[in-house]
Amino acid sequence: MFDSIPSDPEILKTWSWSDFQPYYQDLIGRRLTSDGVAEFLTDWTRINEVIDETYSRLHVLMTVDTSDKAAEELFHAFLENVFPPSEEAEQELKKKLLELGTVPSDFAVPMKKMKAEAELFREDNLKLQVHEHKLTTEYDKIVGAQTVQWEGKEVTVVQLRPVFQSQDRKLREKAWRTSLERQLQDRSAISELWKEFMKVRLELASNADCRDYRSYRWKQMLRFDYTPEDSLQFDKAIEEAVVPVAARIVDRRRKLLELSSVRPWDMDVDPLGRSPLRPFQVISELRDKTASVFRSMDPVLGGYFEIMEREGLLDLENRKNKAPGGYCTEFAASKRPFIFMNAVGIHEDIQTLLHESGHAFHAFERSGLPFHQQRSVGMEFSEVASMGMELLASPYLRKDRGGFYSESESARALSKHLEDSILFWPYMAMVDSFQHWVYENPNVSVDAANCDKEWAALTKRFMPWLDWSGLEQEAMTGWHRKLHIHVVPFYYVEYGFAQLGAVQVWRNAMKDETAAIKAYRAALALGGTASLPMLFETAGARFAFDTEMLNSAVSLMEEVLGTLRDRQE
Repeated sequence: MFDSIPSDPEILKTWSWSDFQPYYQDLIGRRLTSDGVAEFLTDWTRINEVIDETYSRLHVLMTVDTSDKAAEELFHAFLENVFPPSEEAEQELKKKLLELGTVPSDFAVPMKKMKAEAELFREDNLKLQVHEHKLTTEYDKIVGAQTVQWEGKEVTVVQLRPVFQSQDRKLREKAWRTSLERQLQDRSAISELWKEFMKVRLELASNADCRDYRSYRWKQMLRFDYTPEDSLQFDKAIEEAVVPVAARIVDRRRKLLELSSVRPWDMDVDPLGRSPLRPFQVISELRDKTASVFRSMDPVLGGYFEIMEREGLLDLENRKNKAPGGYCTEFAASKRPFIFMNAVGIHEDIQTLLHESGHAFHAFERSGLPFHQQRSVGMEFSEVASMGMELLASPYLRKDRGGFYSESESARALSKHLEDSILFWPYMAMVDSFQHWVYENPNVSVDAANCDKEWAALTKRFMPWLDWSGLEQEAMTGWHRKLHIHVVPFYYVEYGFAQLGAVQVWRNAMKDETAAIKAYRAALALGGTASLPMLFETAGARFAFDTEMLNSAVSLMEEVLGTLRDRQE
């Protein structure tokens, strides 16, 4: 029966629940025994993959063109008509397996996750989850439509980013102010949307009998290896160990630029007066040279990227009405990842593509696991796959190793990456601390004006080096422009944990690159069959987030930065 499920996504995207339902009914109605568990899980995996891929493909259609009404209608039809009953059916199957208690090997961690999901499930929340999905679509539409007039042309706000690197300070200030002026025009719309997000999320938590949304979300995100208190402690450790180092980096920038203070438009320009790195002119160049980087680095990883090139699984360039940001999603039934991003010709585009490729490689590596539950990985380690790839690939960005740059440009690019990574930790802690505050104080934070005040206070705490004088409105609304806060709440601390893991993987590669890549791939191949500490250990790292661990990582990064600066100055 399950062999009859079509594989053509063009057919599946128009399927209604009545098309999917018979397969779930078959599974729900089966008499399940220990001997039949493997077959049961195999068939369950098949229908789950098809549902998951249909959702992913419809979401992709929505984000590649937020003005596509037909795509929006298909996506909303899926959310309204297929998502709720499929989730109910999934809940029945989880209960069925949990009641049996017999599972195959390498299934202990997936079983633990399944138990948590089953405990959290409430039928009343299905419509709320659909509504939340629609709100995220509205946020994407608002941001995706943000364009400005620049030099006689209509360009997206993202397309102004290269101007921020100009040595002409007045020009980059003008570009920055033009961008922020346009973004502030949507302040009221985003604030109103925020009220809806908060209302839905508080109701989700209440329905699930959770004391607050944070505890609901913690369980929903299957966080078993650390607590909210651990997350806040990590933020505090960043304040102690990283903020002083980041402040030194920015002060060095201030001195090199001969400024009295560093303004927001001074953070992207090269402080030594060099022209911005322009690694590629057209998207095909970004794609081809990145493929060459991966081939030089590891033939298996290079092969994965070539599959994505060949099969049209890369949507890289920025354009009007394209959703913001970048992501890698997975077409589960096809066993293929898909990368979405907004490239505009700057070095950060390379970093984004390396990052998302790390996620793609993770999808390829774990695709051999037989059951879909085994392939679900916590983002704390998924982001090690992506952030680790940014660092592992850094030696191959030189032209003589297949990449984009001369030796001095490559040193400059790595310097920028390490500085940005150090500066990222305080920003991550700011975003994370903000979200804890939001959901600890929901009666206050439902008012966007109170969120503005809290964001402003956190900015002073974690990023005191920026001079926002006269830009108070721009500063306090920074949370409006952080997609994760609106679309995927509490999904951000993972980046901080993962960067700590990635630096450890990179440290190993500097000693023995072949062994480090082998360990990296071995950890990716485990999928979700191991705990976070075990995944980190397999990759050659330690899952820890205290001041001592941060000091060790930052010291290494500062040491390498010193060597790289000597090669450039």
